[in-house]
Amino acid sequence: MDKVINIEEALKRIEELEKENAKLREELEYYRNRKLSGRQKHNAKWMAIYNDFVVGYESGMTMVEIAKRNNVSERTIYRYKAYYDKMKEKEE
Repeated sequence: MDKVINIEEALKRIEELEKENAKLREELEYYRNRKLSGRQKHNAKWMAIYNDFVVGYESGMTMVEIAKRNNVSERTIYRYKAYYDKMKEKEE
């Protein structure tokens, strides 16, 4: 880093840094407010289908029946089952 020789140069450098900070704050705000794409785990819809899966699975329904009932793929239901198994394992 350069040495500051006098007060005018120091004030000029402070002004440059404040402008840079303002740009970085704008960029940070953009990233905070953007919508993330892809599957968002554990949102309200996910929890509703998962809770229905638990009810169906514990009552003896097949995976295919649960998938059709919730209008999701069988792969999704098997993901729920893996999550369910993991939660049951933690409980024990």
